[in-house]
Amino acid sequence: MTFSQTALMGAIAGLTIFIGLPLGRMRGLSSQVRLSLAMFSVGVLAFLFVDVSAHGFAIVETAVEKLRDGSGGLGYTLLLVLLIAVGFILGSAGLAAVDRKMRNSGPSAVAPIAGGEAATVLSPTETQSYVNEADVARRRTLRTGLMIATAIGIHNLGEGLAIGVSARSGAISLATVLVVGFALHNATEGFGIVGPLGSVRPTWRWLGLAGLIAGAPVFVGTIIGWNVQSDPLELACYALASGAILYVIGEIWHAMRRLGHRELGLLMLGAGFVVGVVTDLVVVYGGG
Repeated sequence: MTFSQTALMGAIAGLTIFIGLPLGRMRGLSSQVRLSLAMFSVGVLAFLFVDVSAHGFAIVETAVEKLRDGSGGLGYTLLLVLLIAVGFILGSAGLAAVDRKMRNSGPSAVAPIAGGEAATVLSPTETQSYVNEADVARRRTLRTGLMIATAIGIHNLGEGLAIGVSARSGAISLATVLVVGFALHNATEGFGIVGPLGSVRPTWRWLGLAGLIAGAPVFVGTIIGWNVQSDPLELACYALASGAILYVIGEIWHAMRRLGHRELGLLMLGAGFVVGVVTDLVVVYGGG
């Protein structure tokens, strides 16, 4: 398999992220439907967290086993441990810090004081305050969606690395199965991005940007994997992804608690997790 063919396969695997994104443009969804989509996405993200964490631990465990057998070095093993720790912290606490900074840099809206005769008629300033609050809430929701896309994108970079490495090593059948499996898997990740948006209807431009952030890393990772085979690089991607995914799961969970429907939410969370498992088993079946 040539480099061009490998890059094309990586692009195809990444483009399937756009399959689920148009769902975010649908109108008139009830609170139950919005909750279902959001919690389904949490289930998908929960599986991704388990999946990328397992891949990261496997790299570190292999290094520890080599150290025990005398075929590995202590410095290299400590480097991997440091990478997984720092990467996870940067992915979770780092993303939280960025989110807080973006919130503080945005315009703040002051809610009008309720009660009394003064509240019966809104002044122009108070009316503008309501408009500002709605705009801030909308932009915060869309920003959360982009953070989810970023977390998924970091994870997909690791998937691209696997495709590139397999193709370069001559395992064409494995690379093909990886592409099919990751393509199916990424199709569900599109729902994971737009599900938590709730009643906020994104523009086509926003959907395109979110899809590019989440899907393009598969293509980039494929190119890197073809040219560079590095366990520390792969581990760093997995560590960053696991931390970022855990952060956005917490954000979505906190936001969805206000909608109620606890049993429905947990059922859809389980459904999302199962879908993630099933699509990933396609990759496992192919030996990936």
